[in-house]
Amino acid sequence: MDYPDIIQECLKGNRKAQKALFNRFAAKMLYVCRRYAADDNEAEDMVQEGFIRLFNNLDKFRNTGPFEGWVRRIFVNTAIKYYHHEKQHNNVQTMEIATAFENDDPGILNALSARELLGLLSDLPDGYRVVFNLYAIEGYSHAEIAKLLGIQESTSRSQLVKARKMHQTKVIELQRVLL
Repeated sequence: MDYPDIIQECLKGNRKAQKALFNRFAAKMLYVCRRYAADDNEAEDMVQEGFIRLFNNLDKFRNTGPFEGWVRRIFVNTAIKYYHHEKQHNNVQTMEIATAFENDDPGILNALSARELLGLLSDLPDGYRVVFNLYAIEGYSHAEIAKLLGIQESTSRSQLVKARKMHQTKVIELQRVLL
């Protein structure tokens, strides 16, 4: 079944089509959510919430771009909303923001497995992890990140140095372990 057919069947409430859509995207979207989550349980919660939003908003897909990109955006936005909810729930102070890490040794990064790279992301503080994903992986600008997270652009930029140092320290530690 092609996307237009699956979408139409899902809109009609066809459970088999909904399951097919879930099966087609569950693993990819779990990976997306895992990059934003502190642990597997949090990622699974994000995926569940993401699929609820996906099915509730399926009628809003206008076929003006790739369906998978539209789905991905729903899950990224779900992860951001989840982060905001947890931040408010835990009464966390204003988050410090980081951007993509540059000038790292590409040799060590290439030697790491996907699981080890995911572990590096998981070890970052929540705010760093969210912004890293938005900036480096999803391609958002500082202005877009600021708007999404309700912070100032300058906050994102001012935390860049701290984030780089934190990341470089972790990479150096990994180099020692691996070499």
